[in-house]
This record gives sequence, structure tokens and C-alpha cells, in this order.
Amino acid sequence: MKIIIVGCGKVGCTLVEQLSGENHDIVVIDEKEEKINPITDEFDAMGIVGNGVSYQVLKEAGIDLADLLIAVTGSDEQNLLCCVIAKKTGNCKTIARVRNPIYNKEIGFLRKELGLSMIINPELASAAEIARIFQFPSAVKIDTFSKGRIELLHFRVTSDCLLNNYGLIHIRSTLKCDVLVCMVTRGDEVLIPRGDFVFHEGDIVAIVAAPPKANDFFKKIGIDTGKVRTAMIVGGGTIAYYLAKRLTDVGISTKIIDSDPARCEELSELLPKATIICGDGTDERLLLQEGIASVEGFAALTGMDEENILLSLHAKKVSHAKTVTKINRITFNSVLTDMKLDTISYPRLTTADMIIKYARSMNASLNSNVENLYKLEDGRAEALEFSIKEPSAVTGIPLGKMHIRKNILICCINRGGQIIIPNGQDELHVGDSVIVVLTHSRLNDIKEILED
Repeated sequence: MKIIIVGCGKVGCTLVEQLSGENHDIVVIDEKEEKINPITDEFDAMGIVGNGVSYQVLKEAGIDLADLLIAVTGSDEQNLLCCVIAKKTGNCKTIARVRNPIYNKEIGFLRKELGLSMIINPELASAAEIARIFQFPSAVKIDTFSKGRIELLHFRVTSDCLLNNYGLIHIRSTLKCDVLVCMVTRGDEVLIPRGDFVFHEGDIVAIVAAPPKANDFFKKIGIDTGKVRTAMIVGGGTIAYYLAKRLTDVGISTKIIDSDPARCEELSELLPKATIICGDGTDERLLLQEGIASVEGFAALTGMDEENILLSLHAKKVSHAKTVTKINRITFNSVLTDMKLDTISYPRLTTADMIIKYARSMNASLNSNVENLYKLEDGRAEALEFSIKEPSAVTGIPLGKMHIRKNILICCINRGGQIIIPNGQDELHVGDSVIVVLTHSRLNDIKEILED
């Protein structure tokens, strides 16, 4: 597939990094040569220095033959205009990043009237992700499939959790829980466990379940499923605004601390249900004064990664709060893992993942029946959602009799809205949506799950 990416910032670089390994023909456009050179030096991509809004620049990039154009410059208006010109010039799908909250209520209108395939608001997407975590604080991360009918919940095994030193085989036989453990992260390893697997303290476990079934499972293993009742946010940026709006709308008492008086005044008008504190969020005395010791949810959303890490570590030390740490630049994942931060939010990865899901779903171009792609554990594993459109070697046969490749697990079947957590007797039928989790592989077709 021929893909043009306009804008070589953090999101643009992440897109090239992840898409370049999938045999795409990639062209990147940016006005600054110093942003293009590192990308073209490291990845298999062509670079053009210029303005992506320019017809001539887009022609040079090959817009007339492009399948997909992605505009992720720092300007919303430039992204939208770039997509409009691309639609008029070529016959490609277009995706624009639009971040300004003033456009939020107009996204549907803009997408329809301008003919865009997708408009992405990374701050809104990140806020939605954090809000889900605060409503289910036992989870480290939550991914949704099948339009929210099914959830992939990641949680950490603690010393007092029933799963500590517990065998996987007993979850269904003894606990009688209709969930499927599809992945375990243990240190640097990402595992798809078999029946003889034993959980240890510190493991991050991913389960697939319908929301009511997940609640039942967590209650049985002794993990609290109630949402937080109070939340503190340090940093008053756009993510903080969207997050506070979502939290206050569901009755969570929310407090924002920011040092900019003008921004605090603006937030007070935009968020009448929230408490806005103008002050230094890194001041230990101020945090204690504002109740950090008793807060149940804490989000560090300043513009400095280092600040956010220290704030979250402090919150974990002085309270029992569920903490969320926003990271934009730092890529020392092993160091961050050792710090045992509760949940880390990567806005640039959230945006990139949404775009990559769309790119992978362009079935005609990719000769694939992948509907959605979910990158897991920093890309070390994937969850793929397939649509079964015709009879094949994987249909009409009990899963237990299939010779499925190692490190691949069929973890969910959506049959006309009915969610099935499969066992060895279940079969795949035409019309099913199937979610497959895998490591160390790449699939374009559901039939590729079988051994040769």
C-alpha cells in the first residue's frame, strides 16, 4: 500500500516506525529537513522537504497513486486542508489529526463534508482511556473490541490476589469464570500461557471477557471493581480538560491543579463541576493540603515526562490512589517498568495505534481480512480482529482439533452480537468476528493461524 505521511513529529515518526515493517511504500513530508533525515536514514521511507498543503509537493510525493494520506502536522487547519487537497488531487483515503477542542463537536460534520476517512483527536482518545481506567482502577490498561461488546483488561497480580501462585487451569474448572487469559507479561517476556501455567506476583495478565463476566472474575479473585470516587489531576492541558469532563459527568469528584492563572480561569468556566486550584502541582505541601493522601485516582498530565513520573511516584508513596502517568518523549520502557507505575498513558502511541488499525483494515489494498489491529505491550504482541467471509480450513471444525501454530490463541468469537469465550468444542462459522492474540508473528488472513 502506498502511504503518504505529512508531519514528522512524534506521531509521524511512530507511524513510520510501525508501518515500515509491513511492506508499505511510505513517503514522509515535512517543512524541516532535520526532521526528515533521521527517519529516512533509519527506515525504508522516502522523504520530501516541503509543505503538505502544496499541490506540487503532494504531486511529487505521488498523491495520484496513493492509497492513504495521513496528516499529523502541528496545525489542525493545515491537516484538514492537506486532506481536502489530497482528495481533490488523488483518489486516496485521508486521515487528519485535529486537536483543538473547539472542533470536537464538529468532527462528524467535518468528516462528512470534507470527505475524510477519519479524524483523530489524540487528547480526547487519551482522556477516554484514562477515564476507563479510573472507572475500573484494578486494570492497568483496557482495550475494547467489537464496538465495546468485549474488553481486553490488563491487571497486575499482587501478593494478596487469589491468582498469586495459582494455576491457569483452575480458572474455569474451580472458579467457574467465563473469561480467557490470553497473555501474561512477566518482566521482559510476553507469554501466551498454556493450561499448566502458574501465575506469580508482579505478572501483568490480560483477560478477554464481556464486561459483566469480567466483574464476576475480579470479585472472585479478590480485586476491587468499583470506580474511584475522587480524582486529582496535575496539569491543566487539553487531556486534563477532556478527562475532567468525563469524570465529573459520571459523578467522580475531580480537582485540577495548574500553575497558569489564565488557564485556571478558563478551566473554571469550562468545567463548572470540577474544582480548579491555581498553584504549583510539584509543591509537596500544596498536594498534601489539597488532599492527595486521601484521593482515589491521580493523573500526572503536565508537559514534562520527568515531572509526571516523580508526581506519580509521590502519589503512590503518600496514598493508595490509582495513578496514571502521561509520557510523551521518554522511551526507556525497561526503566519505567521497574518503577512499577500503575498505568502509563502514551498519547502519541494511542494516536498511532488508531491510525494503524485503520490502515490494516483496508482489506482490498492489503489483501487481508483483518478488521482491526491492536498493538499490545509496546508492539511485542498483537490482537487481531478477523471477519470470516467464506468457508475455509478454519470453519466448521472444533478448535480443539485444529493444528494452531504456537504463540497464537483464539480468544473471542462475536457471532451476531453474541460474545463467545471459546473452548475446544467451539467452531468458527462464516459471518463470525474472531479475535486472535499472537506474539512473534504477523497474520493477514485467519487461515494463517494453522500450521503448514
